[in-house]
Amino acid sequence: MANPVSNYIYRQGTAPNTRAAVSQKNKIFGYLVGKNAFQHSGAISEFSYDESRTVETVRGIGFGDQVAELVPSVTEPMTLSVNHTLLYTQTLFQLMGYKGGVDGLVRSLKHHRWPFDIKKELVFSELATLDDGASSRQASTQPGSAANISTSIKALVTYFEGCWFNSISASSSADSALIAENSSITVTDIVDGLSTYGEYIDSGLSPFANGAAPGAGASIRFAGGTQPKTGI
Repeated sequence: MANPVSNYIYRQGTAPNTRAAVSQKNKIFGYLVGKNAFQHSGAISEFSYDESRTVETVRGIGFGDQVAELVPSVTEPMTLSVNHTLLYTQTLFQLMGYKGGVDGLVRSLKHHRWPFDIKKELVFSELATLDDGASSRQASTQPGSAANISTSIKALVTYFEGCWFNSISASSSADSALIAENSSITVTDIVDGLSTYGEYIDSGLSPFANGAAPGAGASIRFAGGTQPKTGI
C-alpha cells in the first residue's frame, strides 16, 4: 500500500477560507493498513450519512382532531455512503484497516470479520476560527496555522464507532477510465469523543438546564415553558 506520508498523492493542498463549510475541509480518517492510529484517507469522492427514526402520534378519543403528544421511536442505525477512487495500491478495505489488495487476502464482505471506526474532522477556516474566538467546543489542532491567528485552527470531530460494510460495489465502463468503489456502511454509534452521553445529556433545549432561565428555549408544552404573547 502507498505510504500516505511520503507519497505525492497524499500531499495536502489549500482550501478556500469561507464561513460556509466546504468539502475540501472535510477530512476522513481510518485505520490504514500497517498503522496504529487514525490516518487521513485520500481519494474519497463522496462521504454522506443518513439517519432516521419514526415519530409516533398520540391521540385521544373524544378530543377531536388534536395531537396530544409526539413520541420519538428508536433511531435506526446511521448509514454512511463512502465512495472511493480505486488505486492500484489502495482499496476501500485497505482504507478501513483490512489487509486487502496488495496487503492481503480480503476481497469480499465474507472476509470482513471485525468492525472498524471512522473519524471525521470538519476543519475550520481561518475566518471561522477568528469568529469562534475562545470557544470551549471540541477542537483538533491543525499544523501550519497563520502567524496572525491567535488560536489554533479548530475542527469539529465526529467518531463513527463499530462500523460494518453492508454493501460494496465497483464498476468499469468503456466511456470512463476511472474505477469507483461504492460502499454502504452501518454505524453502531456516533460520538464526539469528548462528551459524556446518557440520560441526562443537555442538548441545549432543556428547560431544567443548570443556570438557564426557566423555560429558556424550551417548548411551551413543557413545565416552565415561556408562554407566547397574546393579542395583536
